Amino acid sequence: MEEKKPIKGGEFLIRVSTPDEVFTPEDYNEEQRMIAQTCKDFVEQEIVLHLDRLDSMEEGLMQSKLDKAGELGMLGLSVPEELGGMGVDTVTSMLSTEYLGRGHSFSVAFGAHTGIGTLPILYFGTEDQKQKYIPKLASGEWKAAYCLTEPSSGSDANSGKTKAILSADGSHYVLNGQKMWITNGGFADIMTVFAKIDNDENLSAFIVDAHAEGVSLNPEEKKMGIKGSSTRQVFFNNVKVPAENLLGERQGGFKIAVNILNIGRIKLAAGTLGGCKEVINYSVKYANEREQFARPISKYGAIRHKLAEQVIRTFAVESATYRAAQAIDDEIHAQMNGGMSKRDATLQGIREYAAECAILKVVGSEALDYVVDEGVQIYGGMGYSAESPVERAYRDSRINRIFEGTNEINRMLTVDMILKKAMKGELDLMGPAQAVAGELMSIPDFADPSGELFTEEKKYIENFKKAILMVAGAAVQKLMMELSKQQEILMNVANMINYTYVAESTLLRVEKMVHSKGEEACKDYIAIAKTYIFDAADSINKQGKDALMAFVEEDELRMMMMGLKRFTKVEAFNTRNARQQIAQTLIDKNEYCFSDALNQ
Repeated sequence: MEEKKPIKGGEFLIRVSTPDEVFTPEDYNEEQRMIAQTCKDFVEQEIVLHLDRLDSMEEGLMQSKLDKAGELGMLGLSVPEELGGMGVDTVTSMLSTEYLGRGHSFSVAFGAHTGIGTLPILYFGTEDQKQKYIPKLASGEWKAAYCLTEPSSGSDANSGKTKAILSADGSHYVLNGQKMWITNGGFADIMTVFAKIDNDENLSAFIVDAHAEGVSLNPEEKKMGIKGSSTRQVFFNNVKVPAENLLGERQGGFKIAVNILNIGRIKLAAGTLGGCKEVINYSVKYANEREQFARPISKYGAIRHKLAEQVIRTFAVESATYRAAQAIDDEIHAQMNGGMSKRDATLQGIREYAAECAILKVVGSEALDYVVDEGVQIYGGMGYSAESPVERAYRDSRINRIFEGTNEINRMLTVDMILKKAMKGELDLMGPAQAVAGELMSIPDFADPSGELFTEEKKYIENFKKAILMVAGAAVQKLMMELSKQQEILMNVANMINYTYVAESTLLRVEKMVHSKGEEACKDYIAIAKTYIFDAADSINKQGKDALMAFVEEDELRMMMMGLKRFTKVEAFNTRNARQQIAQTLIDKNEYCFSDALNQ
């Protein structure tokens, strides 16, 4: 029998996956659980008790917490052992990020240091650069920041105006410019700074000593949320940067930025999971304690709906996040087995699943925003008080839809990256899209389902993919080069893709759980999967209609609308009862109890 090849990035649109192909949170090993427990304990003992002090920007406090995290090895989890780290895989790195994601402003400082602060040097630095900087970054002796955004260049990063001029003797560059929204800017020792050399068209990257002459800072920004994280404007006035501190190739800065942002996107999704679960804990505990009309508010259907939906969205995003994380690890291992270096294999793994990283950034940040918003609503008036934990969570969540590229940019990137793979011949979308177009003229298949668990749901997801191929295929064919300018249509297609990827990931996870534990033990998870898929059908239908009506007309529109209706049709399912069941389990346990690393 021919061995099945691992699924490639974006290939989920045209290929059926099986439960045994995906990693799920039920598959963590003992070492991963121990790391998760260490991170959980650290946040509870070192961060949660000091959130007010951190948010007041108490001098030196954030640095001391990063120092403590460094002592415990947390700052070097992704750093190879030979450079002073632990060298864990992507899944383990995601898991640690999830549990540290409950740390509010600390999570931001931690993520900036270990991600965008450290990884550019680790992945793109010379051997000398790595030996000089990485061990001290892994230990926390040096803190790191990443300087990309400028007042006039946000999403359009390559339009930055910061300049670097090579000295006459070639010994150093003279750096001039301004950066803004620089996380950890107030206490960083090392900065990765992006600038254009001379009149280059593209950015280059430099490792800059933050204490060098000519580096200056504006006061801390006053922010809506994540108040404890240092956010500064940074100015470079004739800063001398040694020539050997050029990071990567000249004009290679944009490549560095893109790769690091891809990692940041999937890590952001993992971080939002920690925030979601923490707020669900607050929500259910408050709902069980708060009485109105002589009953706990957790007895009321409206509250139960909110609690259940918090769980459904969190579980679904978790399923997709760890599926993608393991896919990255599998690609890394495959490339290393083929003779590629660990560094190059890692970059290839991240590039391969860049579209999935963008999907997860969007769905993770939006799930957390939903969870915190409903957390405030469950608390009622108390939720609006700074005395409640959900008030801070609400404010701190909002930045996630802007971090790592706005959600609008990420939606358009998802479609763009998948279409580019198709144009390069890396992904055969044309054949399946043509097959779907032909299916529109055929008689629908009304075959009875087999009666096996999830037979209907598998068919639904197969049809969701057909809906995407139909809409996206028509858009490419009709709009061609104009499609890149039709942002509303691109976002419609991206939303269809997002719902489908998360729905399939959730179903695969629950099917795998049923195979392991049996149907009765998994009844809550079955309810989660079926409810998410049922609701996704309506959402995909709406997004598809909005897209089609923007560029298709008359008879062709009627035919495609009929096809869309067929591809998003689902049988009646009582989502009210399913949510009641999910909520009751949560209420009885009085905490998030839906299978993660530390509650199995």
